[in-house]
Amino acid sequence: MATDTTTTPAAQNVPQAASRVNRPLGGRGPEAHTEGKTTIAEGVVAKVAGIAAREVTGVYALGGGGARALGAIRDAMNATDLTQGVKVEVGETQAAADVTIVVEYGAPIQEVADQVRARVAGAINRLVGLEVVEVNVDVNDVHIPGDENNDAESEKRVQ
Repeated sequence: MATDTTTTPAAQNVPQAASRVNRPLGGRGPEAHTEGKTTIAEGVVAKVAGIAAREVTGVYALGGGGARALGAIRDAMNATDLTQGVKVEVGETQAAADVTIVVEYGAPIQEVADQVRARVAGAINRLVGLEVVEVNVDVNDVHIPGDENNDAESEKRVQ
């Protein structure tokens, strides 16, 4: 049986160069150059920064009082916002971050802030690949152990 090599009228009208997938393979492996563009959303950078800041010893929480109150509700619903207390600006090759933290009482505040700055900048650079031009750390509060509202204590008072 003979093979039919005719093309449909629609296929005849489409130029071969118009297709993104019908290009010849350049090379394979790590040195292969593939055309295209990667766009990273600000939310991704903010999440990376938030996770990095939470990893620093001495950081109790991120965000101001109102944000922490909403965060407690989100945590109770198993919907933790990892970007809470973090604002970022993202350009094509650079990023800047503002992080608001609450420090544990007894932790040296300046050292904790310096570690947050270094950890956030390193994480954004390493994981996202952007140059970090600045990380501003705002210490909003100091957490004193026993300061949080314990439901167990309120139950004892009611009994």
